[in-house]
Amino acid sequence: MSLINLAFKKVKTEKRPALLTYTVAGDNTKKKSLEILKSIAKYADICEIGFPHNTPIADGGQIQSSAYRALKNGIKIKDVFSIVKDFKKSKQSKPVILMGYYNMIYQYGDNNFINICKKVGVDGLIVVDLPYPENKEFAKKCKKKDISFIQLVSPTTSLDRMKKIIRDSHDMVYYISMLSTTGGKLKVSPKKILERYSKIKNLNKSKIVVIGFGITEKTIKAVAMRQIPIFNTVRHHVSLLRSMGLDLFDDIVDHSYDELEDPEKRIQAVADQVEQLYRRGHEYFRNLPNIKTMF
Repeated sequence: MSLINLAFKKVKTEKRPALLTYTVAGDNTKKKSLEILKSIAKYADICEIGFPHNTPIADGGQIQSSAYRALKNGIKIKDVFSIVKDFKKSKQSKPVILMGYYNMIYQYGDNNFINICKKVGVDGLIVVDLPYPENKEFAKKCKKKDISFIQLVSPTTSLDRMKKIIRDSHDMVYYISMLSTTGGKLKVSPKKILERYSKIKNLNKSKIVVIGFGITEKTIKAVAMRQIPIFNTVRHHVSLLRSMGLDLFDDIVDHSYDELEDPEKRIQAVADQVEQLYRRGHEYFRNLPNIKTMF
């Protein structure tokens, strides 16, 4: 049984919810980050550690600021692994789930990244912009190394899709409780969140479900208001949103830029797409049904 499962088994015997905490690795130094992690671990059941990223699409202002401080002080991916290794060797050690974005994994290569995770003691991985089913091969590689790949579900995930995600999940499923960024104001009543949680849990009672963070509010608001979206952000951001059932106007916008690995080429492709839409003229968009504007 994995350390993640053992942690949940422990809280079940104690008849209480599990507490999963989140910190950004390296804020503001490696030493201080490790001290904070050890302090939190006294009260946490599982520690989620985030890779500092310069475009953290899922995070609100507080975590973004934390990530920027870490990056400003020169924290690298290898430093994050070092922090995890030292933490796992300490008396305060708890199961560790690393959270990050796929471009960091891509730099290392899937197998190399997973091998390092195994070596330093990582128990689970959350990759925000690697949605199901695109993550299936990566998840299989994680499982071979006894690392749990954490799948995400949200309020907009269809029932059929949710069943498949839960079926293929490892130790636990992360339920994005509301359409917002981390640290944002609660926009859904706790009662509603728990109702949704129960529905997810009832699909497969053997699977662990945790309630976690949200997604970018600006994106969801724009899509909900029927604005035509073009995203100048990290690779596979469009795939993530599409995987949650959002209408991204694929019949109007060519989102193929989302697949480009090179950031400069992706930015240029976004600019080209904006120019193409601009050339269609305002009359074209005014005649489209259920469209308000473009951003």
